[in-house]
Amino acid sequence: MNIPTKRDNIAEYLLYMWQTEDLLRACELDIDKVQQSVINSAYQTAEERAAARDWYEGLIMMMKSEGLRNEGHLQINQNIVLELTDLHLRLLKDPKESEYIALYYNTLPHIVSLRARGADKQAPELETCFTALYGYMFLKLQQREISAETQAAVTQITALLRRLSLKYKTIDEEDSEV
Repeated sequence: MNIPTKRDNIAEYLLYMWQTEDLLRACELDIDKVQQSVINSAYQTAEERAAARDWYEGLIMMMKSEGLRNEGHLQINQNIVLELTDLHLRLLKDPKESEYIALYYNTLPHIVSLRARGADKQAPELETCFTALYGYMFLKLQQREISAETQAAVTQITALLRRLSLKYKTIDEEDSEV
């Protein structure tokens, strides 16, 4: 199973982790249900299945301890949004990042529009972006019609998060070399 990594693409990783949280909820945070519906079919060897079971079981324990049986995101995933928000704000203040700044300002009207329609009007901008992409993935999976307005917003948000992920990866690689 090819799982996105935080280091290679942090945005893709976060969306994967949100999906995993929902998958675990669908299995009622029951490791045996996860074993039957996910692990046995997705992992080939006994060693891979054992490692996957340990990983999923750890996430289940964290979700239970953080009171996330029905909704919400693990603190480790919330920390990623905070980390990305910090980087985002640093990039917006850096005059050498004119391309990122322009991309952000082209995305901002979509963010404002999504926030106005969303339940949490105080959500951080990047969380709004991730929530929009996550919702879009579900619309696609359900083969529902997607408006031109939504498609335009998703295209712009994807470009912003792709650029932010690349900046994150570059900084992470530079930090690793030190």
